[in-house]
Amino acid sequence: MTVPAHPAPAGDDRERSAFWDAVRVSAQTVPGLFAWGAVTGMAMVQSGLSLWQSVLMTLLVYAGSAQLAALPLIAAGAPIGVIVFTALMVNLRFVIFSAVIGPHFMHLSRWKRLWYGYLNVDLVMAFFPQRYPAHTVGRPAGKLGYFRGLSIPNWWAWQLGTLAGILLASQIPASWGVGFAGSLALLAMTIPLVKTRPTVAGVIAASVTAVATVGWPYRLGLLLAIVLGIAAAVATEHLLDKRGGSQ
Repeated sequence: MTVPAHPAPAGDDRERSAFWDAVRVSAQTVPGLFAWGAVTGMAMVQSGLSLWQSVLMTLLVYAGSAQLAALPLIAAGAPIGVIVFTALMVNLRFVIFSAVIGPHFMHLSRWKRLWYGYLNVDLVMAFFPQRYPAHTVGRPAGKLGYFRGLSIPNWWAWQLGTLAGILLASQIPASWGVGFAGSLALLAMTIPLVKTRPTVAGVIAASVTAVATVGWPYRLGLLLAIVLGIAAAVATEHLLDKRGGSQ
């Protein structure tokens, strides 16, 4: 007599389904992430970091914008305080990301939340709240699977792209313009995410500030652009909420 197989719990099926839904969504970003990772890998080597320093940086930091902001400062011999402050300011947006996504995972242990915080990047923030808005907090079904389906392809695309850039840095001539190609890839990923008026306001404020301060030393204009961009987005959202509440 054969023993019938136990069906998988419904919760597991929901997590699995959400995972593959997220993998399909994130597939559109993989080529751009790989290209941008390759540019970052080449930048690390060209800034004077060794092979192992470059690999450790991309694994531990895992933040392309912070890496690219810090590398010119490292190459220029900037004070460590300026380098650390620059990286912190560039990554200030992750505080907002955590404030939005973190409440959905309060049922997990602290160590698991720390690990998922490491994996919480821009593209996760772009897609996760669309499927699970704020009013779904407290209903965890499917969320962990969806988060993993977004973050795992993102992580692999970035790390493999960065590793390729590190290994090929000395083989690719500067005349190929790979850095410009990486910038185009980043634009292709981010432009479709600019959908709301607060986001548009933040992009305009940050772009204008970055162009106006391009000559500032240690790329301090980038820090100001980030601060003013966040401030513009928050102020616009607050104004829209206030108008909506008064109607």
